[in-house]
Amino acid sequence: MADAKKLRSEGSTSGSGGNSGRGESVVVDVGRRKSTCGYCNSGARTSISHGLWAHSLTVDDYQALLDRGWRRSGCFLYKPEMEKTCCPSYTIRLKASDFIPSKEQIRVSKRMQRFLDGKLEVKNSVELVGETEASEGSCCSLHISTKSFDATDSMKVDFKGKEKAHLFIDSLSSEIDHAVQLCMENGELSSDFQLPKASVKRVAPAKRKLQAVMLEDLIFSCNIAFQIAATLRRTRKDVEVVKSSEHGSGVKRDSSELSPKTIAEILVSHLKQQAEPFGLSIRACNGHINFYSATGQVCFNQEIGRGTMSKKPSTADEGNNRHSKKCCGAPQGQRLRFEIRLKRSSFDYEEYSLYKKYQLRVHNDTLDHVTESSYKRFLVDTPLVHVSLNSNGAAPPCGFGSFHQQYVLDGKLIAVGVIDILPNCLSSKYLFWDPDLAFLSLGKYSALEEIRWINENQMHCPSLQYYYLGYYIHSCSKMRYKAAYRPSELLCPLLYQWVPYDVVKPLLDRRKYVPLSDFSALQNEDSSLPDVFDNITEEQQKDFVQDASSDAFANEDEMAELDSEDSDDEADSEAIGATSAELENADLSDLVIGLRGARLRYENIRHAFDSTQRKLLEAQLQRYVRVVGTELSKQMVYSLG
Repeated sequence: MADAKKLRSEGSTSGSGGNSGRGESVVVDVGRRKSTCGYCNSGARTSISHGLWAHSLTVDDYQALLDRGWRRSGCFLYKPEMEKTCCPSYTIRLKASDFIPSKEQIRVSKRMQRFLDGKLEVKNSVELVGETEASEGSCCSLHISTKSFDATDSMKVDFKGKEKAHLFIDSLSSEIDHAVQLCMENGELSSDFQLPKASVKRVAPAKRKLQAVMLEDLIFSCNIAFQIAATLRRTRKDVEVVKSSEHGSGVKRDSSELSPKTIAEILVSHLKQQAEPFGLSIRACNGHINFYSATGQVCFNQEIGRGTMSKKPSTADEGNNRHSKKCCGAPQGQRLRFEIRLKRSSFDYEEYSLYKKYQLRVHNDTLDHVTESSYKRFLVDTPLVHVSLNSNGAAPPCGFGSFHQQYVLDGKLIAVGVIDILPNCLSSKYLFWDPDLAFLSLGKYSALEEIRWINENQMHCPSLQYYYLGYYIHSCSKMRYKAAYRPSELLCPLLYQWVPYDVVKPLLDRRKYVPLSDFSALQNEDSSLPDVFDNITEEQQKDFVQDASSDAFANEDEMAELDSEDSDDEADSEAIGATSAELENADLSDLVIGLRGARLRYENIRHAFDSTQRKLLEAQLQRYVRVVGTELSKQMVYSLG
């Protein structure tokens, strides 16, 4: 009995990773999982990952798992098998103190501040709505509509002079970006890399008559087709023919052959109906996308967008677990009060209602997929053991653990960021927001706020330096927006070293899966690569000058959270029968085994299994050591029930 107590004590100490005040990590090895992929939509079970179910997990152990390519969805942990999965997923991070905001990110921040400063007066003029931030970061579209809304349910905002025109021009630019995205999705344009953003320009009055067509004056013009053609030509040698199976199209096209004139005609074919309510006609003219008016004028007071900005003041529940607030506002003329609140992860019906609204309208989910139980399992449940401020070691005022960051406007919840705060990073898990406020670009804004939060809290916790954005999937164009938060790093899936994104991007342009830390060896395979490295800074500035098309972080965790009927759990012969030399030499004796509530060293219980059982169990343990690493395998408790 004394020996059993001693073993249990030793196991608990080991399971805590040396942090006696931070609990222990207890995991169940789920094994290999195969499922359909939400990124490439192959239809087959081509997404392959290794899974663990965590009963509890210390923040230190989860930090170490993140740095080995793991992520969590609720209490389920998963790591893609990079060489075998259809869409290799690289962990991406950013050092907050080094962050350099793009022009688009600065614009988002300024737009929010103008809104909060009361510069957008409430009058019966223009109905503010905006970008519909699409699923999986696919696009930010601003659909022009003549649909009317009940004035009692919407906030109407007046834009004076240039602000009205600026909003209108932004809407036209967004419509073109949406058309580009549609062309990428249906295979008319390549989706293998980031295409530039559109910028509609106003034509000077002196030039309108000179460039008029028939009786119509040229009002606006956009040269995006020339920029796209240049991008396609520049990357032509790295472009693969778009596969019809990925885009649902029976046509294969090498879009690098398209001229600006052809590209403009393709885009205009998707834009024909969008500007008619404003008295504009759209035509492609020698590669330019031109907007004409028969009257020479444009009515800027039309409704823009799909949603409306609801104004239904409510009193927010302050709760006992709120940790921090940020209030913004101008002392005079401000009509809206904005707060950012940080609370520990727990079920909140107001949050759930917003989540359901977001999933139904933005991701087109059905009601049976947005139940309370699925929401709790996905975004509320967490295995992380909370660490309070008074625990040993430096920590931010909120401590470490899983949190919901609430964005509250005039007492109404408008967005929630689901995050994990760990010793070295803030890990962004998911964001959902009010679709009626899409014009505020809350996806981008929340990312900027999370980066700001890290910088502010480094005085409390110097080790807290990084912003983890989840997975970067270069083979999926919808996921490339994460690289717009610069300068970012990707995690090498073999050596677990961090490599600058700008260095490895040319390699990822050529191959879906690359051992990133071995880029120097791959560089020698092709003498053209040094030229690419020399030009990468300029390329990246062009690629992300206005940020990427997504405004909401992709639903990577949603895809990974699979029900048992949607995924195959495997203890297949490949995983069990063949082990590398490294695994064959792995020492299993110090592994802590959880069995019927006890914590036992494997070396002390291996004799309890017959030869067949022992062979099977040790093969599973070898695989476990491989996926979590030798050090972590000795710290966490491997539960057998």
